[in-house]
Amino acid sequence: QVQLVESGGGLVQAGGSLRLSCAASGRTFSSYAMGWFRQAPGKEREYVARIGWSGTSTYYPDSVKGRFTISRDNAKKMVYLQMNNLKPEDTAVYYCALNPAGYSDYRYWGQGTQVTVSA
Repeated sequence: QVQLVESGGGLVQAGGSLRLSCAASGRTFSSYAMGWFRQAPGKEREYVARIGWSGTSTYYPDSVKGRFTISRDNAKKMVYLQMNNLKPEDTAVYYCALNPAGYSDYRYWGQGTQVTVSA
C-alpha cells in the first residue's frame, strides 16, 4: 500500500504564495507520475498539475498555468506544488495522487490539505 500525506496548506491573501508538499511512503514502484488535484465546495474535482517520473514532463490547465509549478524529489519521495499569485478562486482542498507506471489512472490519494485565499 502507498501512503500520501500533504502539508503546507493554509490561509493566504490574494496575490500571495504557498508551497504544498506531498510525502509518499509504503510500497514502491519502478516509476510513477504524480498529480495535484483540488476540489472546492460544490464543485467537481479539478486537475491542477502533473509531473512525470523524470520531472521533465509537466502539465497544467490554463486556470493555473504560469502561477503554479510542480516539482519532485524522487530520492526523498516528495512532490511539491509552488503556488504563486493566488486568487480567491484557488480556494479548495488540494490532494496529491500517484499514478504508477503501467496504470492509466491515479491509484493512490492523500487526505488533502485546505488552501484558503482571502480577497
